[in-house]
Amino acid sequence: MRPIAHPETPDWTVETRETLKLAGPLALANLLQMLTYAIDVMFIARLGPDELAASALAIALFGLIVWGLQALTGAVAPIMAAEIGARGPALRPVRRSVRMALWLSVIVSAIGMVLCVLAGPLMRLTGQEPQITALAVSYMQVLLWSVAPMVIAGVLRNYVSTLGKPIIATAITGVGIGVNALANYAFIFGNLGAPAMGLPGAAVATLITSLAILAMYAAIIRIDPRLHRYHIMGFFWRPDWPRFWEMLRIGTPIGITVVAEAGVFGAAAFLMGRVGGLELAAHTLALNLAAFAFQVPFGVGQAATIRVGYFYGARDPVGMGRAGWTSIVMGTGFMALTAIAMVVMPHALLSVYIDIGDPANAQLLAAATGFLMVAAAFQLSDGVQAVAAGALRGLKDTRIPMWIAIFSYWLPGFGLAAGLGLGTQLGGTGVWIGLATGLTFAAALLLLRWNARENLGLTQRNS
Repeated sequence: MRPIAHPETPDWTVETRETLKLAGPLALANLLQMLTYAIDVMFIARLGPDELAASALAIALFGLIVWGLQALTGAVAPIMAAEIGARGPALRPVRRSVRMALWLSVIVSAIGMVLCVLAGPLMRLTGQEPQITALAVSYMQVLLWSVAPMVIAGVLRNYVSTLGKPIIATAITGVGIGVNALANYAFIFGNLGAPAMGLPGAAVATLITSLAILAMYAAIIRIDPRLHRYHIMGFFWRPDWPRFWEMLRIGTPIGITVVAEAGVFGAAAFLMGRVGGLELAAHTLALNLAAFAFQVPFGVGQAATIRVGYFYGARDPVGMGRAGWTSIVMGTGFMALTAIAMVVMPHALLSVYIDIGDPANAQLLAAATGFLMVAAAFQLSDGVQAVAAGALRGLKDTRIPMWIAIFSYWLPGFGLAAGLGLGTQLGGTGVWIGLATGLTFAAALLLLRWNARENLGLTQRNS
């Protein structure tokens, strides 16, 4: 028997419009965040190759920790969305959910900072050059203080987005780019009266930016009447342990999923290093383009979590289905466009990073172009898996998707990448074929689970 739509369930046109209103600003904020990292690289590169290599190693670990913790505490989004869908404004439930998310942010941030301290031993264990390790440690000693403001700001970003104001996240991220550039200019090179700190100055700039972003969220939430009415800092000392444990139960698999995906791409870089330096450089260029493209379906997936969560809270299975399928089609459609661009104009895309007319770059250009052809093939899979995972999170379904991600990325994905990359003549192309295979497995399995959501009982609220 097919479920009956609620009288207030939006039709496909309305759902598409509402999803776009959420996904557009979130995707743009993601792209702006990528630009923030790019600006860091531009400033640090002027210090020299050792500083650039050291920052890359430190950011690889730092980014993995922060992304994982932000994903974990991001469980507040589907919980809030379900409460709003079930009870209208839901002032008290939303306040308690955000309060427990902030509690969780403080706790896991402390753990994250301890993990950052392990950067030095990890680099020595993996045989990094001593001078690179020393620079990376000096950078990380300052950078680790940015963990808490970044994770807490992530909770506030979910709060304003779930309440229908994602443009705030976009605007704050945009202002943060300016703060970051100015702070880098000041503290790396000693401008504007600041001390010339070199590489640690870049970490100071990141800390200043993260604190500024957190302050902007706090100010906007205080000023905006709709956001302030929830009084999210009210009775902050009061625990709500059932809500806390629910957030941890839902969020931990999300965090592990993000780490599993980011980890396999990090491991692929080590495989490329084994294949050759040229291939590693080409891999970096192609992966950067793919990462920029991924920010859009990632934003659509974030919107899917919120939209599906609203209807999950309202016990409206038709609304859940429309919200999820609308997002999946939207994210996949965009990635189809990026796939076409990678096939039709790969040199134009790569010209953003290198001088394609320089004969010295001919081999690098050829290798990166070959990788982009494989990247084009997995764009659709990448879009599907990102948005389908987001839609399932709206149903608070995170544990099985976590196992799907671990299996897909690390068995057929990394297994094939290592086998083809190191054991055949395919080399770097084999590594990319493995990555594409892992993403395709994840997309297929997550899409099957989403399609079977009603038969699996995922659309039924437990409370």
